[in-house]
This record gives sequence, C-alpha cells and structure tokens, in this order.
Amino acid sequence: MTNKRIVLSSDHADIGLRQAIAAHVETLGWEAVDIGPTTSESTPYPKHGAEAAQRVASGDCALGIIVCGTGQGIMMAANKVKGVRCGVCSDTFSAKMIRGHNDANMLALGARVIGAGLAMEIVEAFLSADFEGGRHATRVDMITALEA
Repeated sequence: MTNKRIVLSSDHADIGLRQAIAAHVETLGWEAVDIGPTTSESTPYPKHGAEAAQRVASGDCALGIIVCGTGQGIMMAANKVKGVRCGVCSDTFSAKMIRGHNDANMLALGARVIGAGLAMEIVEAFLSADFEGGRHATRVDMITALEA
C-alpha cells in the first residue's frame, strides 16, 4: 500500500481514545489525519462517519478508523458512502478477517465497549492484515455491485 494516510474521526464519546489511536498509528508508520471533533460537546456520529468515509472513498486516505459509543452507528453511516467497507470490531480476530476476507477499508470501534489497550491491539490487527483475494474477491465484488 503506497498511500499511508489513515483518517480518524469520532463523535463525542471518546476523543481521547481517538487521539491515542492517531498517535499509535503514527508509531506504526502511518500518517494520521485526525478530522475531529476536538471538544466533548455532543455531536452527531453520522456526520463524522460520513466525513471520514468520504476521505477513504476519494482516495485521499487509504484507510479509516472511526469511534463512537458502540461503533455501530458510526459504522452504519460510513457504509452509506459508495466504495466504503467498514466493520465494527471488539476483538483482534474480527479485525484481521474484515481486512483479509472483506477487504474492509475502515474500522469502527466502540469506546464504551472496549478499553484503550484492546483498541490498540485491534488497530494493529486491522493494519497488519492484507486482503487475501481469491474466492474472497468474488464476494467483495458482489458487495460492491450492491452499490449500483
């Protein structure tokens, strides 16, 4: 992967976790593009999920990591953007599989579901996995065809 930019966004649920993840991905050789928010004032997760997803879909960033309370709502918003395949994960196995089998280009995390240590492990698993292609490519093509 030549584009080593990764967009990060969240709602107000845990800005600190998002910022810690941004710092962590930089230690792994990625350029973190943290698009906020910067205050804990209540803010809608659909807006932040969509804005991050648009950065991925446009090619500005290769991957994205988004955070809300459960990870579910922000993931749903991101998946509405054409070209985005985002999965919410609370374990490292799922994070590897969404990259390896589903060619996911975004990861959603639930700040109220997992702690910071596990979040970093999940991020590492997501970033270290590669799409396996083969029979999985056919299935990813089927998902992409649903966007038409």
